[in-house]
Amino acid sequence: MSMAGTSFSQPTTAQSEGVGTRLSDTLWRRPALLLILLLLPPVLWLGIIYLGSLFALLLQSFFSIDHFSGVIRYEFTLATYAELFTPANFDIILRTITMAICATLASATIAFPIAYYAARFAKGRWRAVFYLGIMMPLWSSYLVKIYAWKLILAKEGILTWALEGLRLNWLLDAYLALPVVGGNSLSVSTTGTFIVFVYVWMPFMILPIQAALERVPTSMLEASGDLGARPGQTFRYVLFPLALPGIVAGSIFTFSLTLGDYIIPQIIGTSRLFIGQAVYQHQGIAGNIPLAAAFAVVPIVIMALYLWGAKRMGAFDAL
Repeated sequence: MSMAGTSFSQPTTAQSEGVGTRLSDTLWRRPALLLILLLLPPVLWLGIIYLGSLFALLLQSFFSIDHFSGVIRYEFTLATYAELFTPANFDIILRTITMAICATLASATIAFPIAYYAARFAKGRWRAVFYLGIMMPLWSSYLVKIYAWKLILAKEGILTWALEGLRLNWLLDAYLALPVVGGNSLSVSTTGTFIVFVYVWMPFMILPIQAALERVPTSMLEASGDLGARPGQTFRYVLFPLALPGIVAGSIFTFSLTLGDYIIPQIIGTSRLFIGQAVYQHQGIAGNIPLAAAFAVVPIVIMALYLWGAKRMGAFDAL
């Protein structure tokens, strides 16, 4: 019986090895077929799940809601998009875009000298320390970081305590009395929201700028100095233009993440809404799905234009 079993199993094994060998040879001779087979699962997932959901979202934005009965009318109309230009809704869009621009500019301003030091002066162990310091905040919980900042910026927080110890609490009170940027405390102010946005997205700005600065040859900076350029002129006409693709690449992350975030403004800041909060409220609370979809289309359109401009500037080469 054992001999019979052996005689039946050997042809089966040989046959399976033959199929595997022929398949391997076919894929080796046709690398395009291998590439298609490797890309097919993620492309199907992207096309069905991601692009399909975006298409459904876009479709919902062309419907409207009966404000009397709360029932969605499945008739194509641009009335929902017209609602975005009402003063209350348009104010939400402008507030979100302004915050995204300010957070992006502040992140770039702070990140540039850090990235320059890492690219030009950090060597060996210090470079490892730099990467650890930049990446470590990304490893901690997103919500933990936000609530930690809420405690830091609160009226009884460590920042207020430090200013009181320095007898500078009057300066904070004067700043909080300002309209738009102020509030009862930093934790419930537009400034507090801005500070947390800059802190949370800063690593996404530093790393692309560092990558761009590492590609700038030192000889170009030395040549600029040899030709009589002052440090400011070298920065303006040599270093900054060459590092600009990295800055734009980093701004893609900071700008888009600020544009769509709704958790930070929900926990830290005033009662004035951002786009993400508007989408959440209209979809989950008010049940106005068409208006929520129309609000969600706004960041998509803005980022599509932004990415188009970034690509023309060569920003993707610095990613």
